[in-house]
Amino acid sequence: MTLTTEPNDTELLRQVHAGQAEAFTALYRRHQGPLYRYALLRCGSGDAAADIVQEAFMGLLTGRLGYDPLRGQLQHFLFGVARKLALRLDEARQRHLPLPEPLDDEGEPELDAASDVAGPLARLLDNEVAEAVRRALSLLPPHYRDPVILYELHDLSYQEIATVCQVDIGTVRSRLARGRQALARRLQALQSAPSHDARLAQGR
Repeated sequence: MTLTTEPNDTELLRQVHAGQAEAFTALYRRHQGPLYRYALLRCGSGDAAADIVQEAFMGLLTGRLGYDPLRGQLQHFLFGVARKLALRLDEARQRHLPLPEPLDDEGEPELDAASDVAGPLARLLDNEVAEAVRRALSLLPPHYRDPVILYELHDLSYQEIATVCQVDIGTVRSRLARGRQALARRLQALQSAPSHDARLAQGR
């Protein structure tokens, strides 16, 4: 029996640029899911996430993005593209909406990103309270949201997150730790707040 192996991203991209549509379909199926999941949690909107995924893949198809396989994995490159597109959306939203409560990076001691908060948060991102997690994530400043999503959901290393977010590893560690703690606080606040139905019942 002959074993066949799937072509890697570099080979598929070569085929894409040679005009082979099925290669683009294979790339899309391989990377669309993780990219959409990141964009959805990053933006909090399914429509915005779909637009980001479409724009990223169209840039890849046309060669406009200029991906270089020697500089890193395609998935991480696409995360970086999605992050930049999300930042563009953030800038547009900030013209019309109040900013979330700031969490200052300056003047605080560096925290250990491997704190015991990590385990519970990682589980929360995949269990029945995922909607509450999405809401809590949407309240975090983007520079905390990115490392939490990339580390907890996509298993990127500190170095890979640093590359995607274009910061140094120390900043990744600090933001990840503070982002986890801020997310835990916001989750606790959301879960302790009475629901709309409960408030209606109390008013009867």
